[in-house]
Amino acid sequence: MHEIEPYYNWRELYVASEDDKSPFFGYTNSEVYFEHRIYNYYIHPQWDFFGSQTLYTKLLFTNYETGYAILEMFGEWNDVLYNDIMFFYRNVIETLLENGIRYFIIIGENVFDFHSGDTDYYDEWFDNIEDGWILGINFRQHVQQEFSGVSIDQYIGFGGVFNEINWRTLLPDQLFSLLDQMIAKRLSM
Repeated sequence: MHEIEPYYNWRELYVASEDDKSPFFGYTNSEVYFEHRIYNYYIHPQWDFFGSQTLYTKLLFTNYETGYAILEMFGEWNDVLYNDIMFFYRNVIETLLENGIRYFIIIGENVFDFHSGDTDYYDEWFDNIEDGWILGINFRQHVQQEFSGVSIDQYIGFGGVFNEINWRTLLPDQLFSLLDQMIAKRLSM
């Protein structure tokens, strides 16, 4: 697990710790010391801690003019034992919402498991995006099934075409445009 790094090819375009509107402004990651663990496994030091014991993130890009953010997730999303959505919503999402973000792209290929709890924070998040959207891309099949089993899919769009996106070949604005077109097409059907 310690070898899985967050995506870093957009660092020349955006660094969350240098963005004074970011929830990670001033946050420093060690370049050499493995400080954080998920259970007994050390994780790569570039993942950002937001209060959860089992779930970490990396804010890869934010465009305040267009109003979107791209976040990569890592670990076990555990709302039952650790209320991860509360930490994620209160410590990350609320700051982004306060700064005009209404479109959220959540990359989930490194979310290994999901355990459901209350949906109150998902509901609050969804209510606060007005005409925006929340999309999960490249989540593992069993995680999608767990999300769907407790109706998280009414808040976060995922699966199907959203799991076929080779997002690493795109620039952030290209990814946003592609997803926005896909959502518009889906809504017009």
